[in-house]
Amino acid sequence: MPGAGRPAPLVCMLSAAHPPADLRVVGKEGAALAEAGWRVMHLCPGGAGAPERHAGVAIQGYRRAAGWRGRLLGIPALARRARATGAAVLHASEPDAWAAALLAARRSGTRVVLDVHEHYPSRLDGRLPGPLRPLGRAALRLLCRAMARRADAVVVAKDGLDADFATAPETIAVRNYAAAAPVMPRRHAEGPLTLVHLGALGRERGAMTMLDALALCPPGTRLRLIGRFTDGSEPEFRARAAALGLAAQVEWRGWMPHADALAEAATADLGLVLFQPGVENHRLALPHKLFDCMLAGLPVIAPAFATEVAAIIRDAGNGVLVDSADAAAIAAAVAALAEPERRAAMAGRGRDAALGRYGWAGEAERLVRLYRRLAPLP
Repeated sequence: MPGAGRPAPLVCMLSAAHPPADLRVVGKEGAALAEAGWRVMHLCPGGAGAPERHAGVAIQGYRRAAGWRGRLLGIPALARRARATGAAVLHASEPDAWAAALLAARRSGTRVVLDVHEHYPSRLDGRLPGPLRPLGRAALRLLCRAMARRADAVVVAKDGLDADFATAPETIAVRNYAAAAPVMPRRHAEGPLTLVHLGALGRERGAMTMLDALALCPPGTRLRLIGRFTDGSEPEFRARAAALGLAAQVEWRGWMPHADALAEAATADLGLVLFQPGVENHRLALPHKLFDCMLAGLPVIAPAFATEVAAIIRDAGNGVLVDSADAAAIAAAVAALAEPERRAAMAGRGRDAALGRYGWAGEAERLVRLYRRLAPLP
């Protein structure tokens, strides 16, 4: 812990898109550093409703222009804001925040950590015609390597992301494993099942497929949505639910604070992780919702093609892997988990794994060790 003579170094978690109380940036990484003794702030987009502190992290919001064009043009202003914090380390969470951090750190001695959450070289695939995608990936890969070379360290949120940052002086994995939370796990019983989806939702996350699967499930099966649509497809989803006669079976909870979302999930029966195939980020996904379902005591139905997710479910034995583009396969998995005893056994194994080998504590210690080298405490 810091001594009384001088204050602990300040760590600025720098975000161009993440919300003020983001679970990974603030609830896990920022909280771990604050608990270890560093002063931590989150410089992020946010208005009057943003909290002043969260999980031991000071929140400082700023106004950001909308859209990708606004974000790119706003990099110099974000760099000025980051420089003005006087932070010893800028821990940046998106590519434009990486650029702003590197710009802010020039000639100042400030350390820069790039936090890699996604497979960025494939992010343009959906915006480019097929023949141009290899060129787009190559360009983004070169950009990642150029920025990694100038950073002090790179942190990756899941395995399989480090190859594009091989030029960094140091690369470590700080995976999005489960942060223990005070939630009473589900007690499974007979009766119609409630399926739950947590977090961001849209076509590529299986929204339409889960409706088609719900239509094939036994009468009385319900679908609970905790989160929000992020791709503009909510009107299409509602219209499809009405056309299939399912509107009364869909429960809308909207966005909820993490602790409340966990408690709400623990009153359902099965968790859904239905990333659709064809997206590299989905193959490498390591989503919070998987671990939230494990903590809440829910078995999980998840895509077999998602390498990281499938490996954890096979190891923990806490769910069923399916072709997530096949509504009939999803409905069959729901039917296979109808017995409460089977659900309870899977749920118990998943919760034990989330509190043990897939828990956040080991990842937090790895992050703290990195910061002890980058910004030693007094």
